[in-house]
Amino acid sequence: MARRRVEVRREEILDAAAAEVVRRGFAQTRVADIAAELGISPGLVFYHFGNKEQLFAEAFKHALERDAELLDKTVAAASDPADAISRILSISSPRASAPTWTAWVDAWAESLREPAMRNIMAKLDSRWKKVLADQIELGTTQGIFSCADPRRSAVRIAGFLDGMAVQLMVHRSLTHSEFREWVIDVAARELGIDPARIS
Repeated sequence: MARRRVEVRREEILDAAAAEVVRRGFAQTRVADIAAELGISPGLVFYHFGNKEQLFAEAFKHALERDAELLDKTVAAASDPADAISRILSISSPRASAPTWTAWVDAWAESLREPAMRNIMAKLDSRWKKVLADQIELGTTQGIFSCADPRRSAVRIAGFLDGMAVQLMVHRSLTHSEFREWVIDVAARELGIDPARIS
């Protein structure tokens, strides 16, 4: 029973850390804030995670594993690869509140300085691109798409989506509807299909 309690406590710390980081950002979140939220000592947090950087990296990974589960469910619910691409682009686009996307943008900056965060970000990014590339490859095999290199197309689509997310969320230089229209247009060109097929 003691082992189960340790696992529960660790998960509670990760949940609290993820919520604080989304609310305050990496730079403004202190271990003391997380400990206070849970009514525990900062020493207990360090017992589980060693240092602040490792805690934040693990908390970010923990939060985005839920997004990964949503990604898998989204693809499983699709009627064909075109529907899957449409659904993937939809759940990967920033919403009006976009707490996860806010954390993503913050994590990109943190990854420039922290190796633990950089490693986790690279793994999560690779996973998302692989799911996208697998659907492009499947659609190409089935004759739905006309794509010479599904892996490269997935990287280009993901790169465009990330860049436009920065324009939308950080620079505020386009609207949500423009964001969606442009991402779909670029993805459709990569896939060799009419944009209406994945809108």
